[in-house]
Amino acid sequence: MAGAAVVDKAGYDNVLVAVSDDEAEIVYRERMPVPVSMWQPWLGWMGRAGGARAYFFANPVAQLQNRKIAPLICYEQLIIWPIIQSMLHVPDLIVATGNVWWTSGTSIAAIQRTSASAWARLFAIPIVTAFNM
Repeated sequence: MAGAAVVDKAGYDNVLVAVSDDEAEIVYRERMPVPVSMWQPWLGWMGRAGGARAYFFANPVAQLQNRKIAPLICYEQLIIWPIIQSMLHVPDLIVATGNVWWTSGTSIAAIQRTSASAWARLFAIPIVTAFNM
């Protein structure tokens, strides 16, 4: 698994990609990017391109080999909707990732890890985390 951004003329998607010897496949598109700094829906209303797209109700779980995972990218670990939506689909595992290199010297990464771990404990489900520092 790897995090990536898929960029086109209209904006970009934050995604998780499953990479194997044979292929790379997008398995998840972020449901809730950070409002204002990433998700900027008003740009489209003004005829401008840019910003991350939000897939609010899409892909609450993803298949990874024979496991159903609940992906949470960055900000999604801090808000209620993505985890509740994912838990309704009874996943086998939470996969929490974050791109936190820009938060050096702050507690943001620790808060995200703590929040994701709390969700895992609350729902009694294993968790895997990966953060680039």
